[in-house]
Amino acid sequence: MKWMIASDIHGSAHYCRELLSAYEREGADRLLLLGDILYHGPRNDLPKGYAPKEVIAMLNGMKESILCVRGNCDTEVDQMVLEFPILADYAIFATGDRMIFATHGHHFNTASLPPLHKGDILLHGHTHVPKCEELGDYVYMNPGSVSIPKENSAHGYMTWEGDTMQWKTLTGEVYMEYQL
Repeated sequence: MKWMIASDIHGSAHYCRELLSAYEREGADRLLLLGDILYHGPRNDLPKGYAPKEVIAMLNGMKESILCVRGNCDTEVDQMVLEFPILADYAIFATGDRMIFATHGHHFNTASLPPLHKGDILLHGHTHVPKCEELGDYVYMNPGSVSIPKENSAHGYMTWEGDTMQWKTLTGEVYMEYQL
């Protein structure tokens, strides 16, 4: 199974459209969204093509393929218009001997760890900065941001297929890889 992992769309129809085009190009089976779907938040400028109603329509159109965790900008009002669950604080995946703990990053992060065992992966968005770092007994991964990347990073996402995690720009260029 091939997963696409993305975070921080922040209501940008422009970048959501590019993400879904990449999803099709990748031939991914599922889309894991790490929160901050519709609202840009008070600390961010409006992203290019800010149109949350268009984002709602695009994502609802593929609701059977989406797994989502709640971001700090996601609310119960957002859940009322999105036809897939968005209010879970985390999701857990088992892969071989490892657990992948997927969350947005505003509650669980490198400074406030969830329960992890040696070799587990903490996967979160929130910072808008792509990362892959081995930190002691666990690995920290972040796909960056679809619409508002920070620290000169690209608009992008990750893919997870088999034992391979890849970080890609929205055009599909691979710029980082990790073998599980």
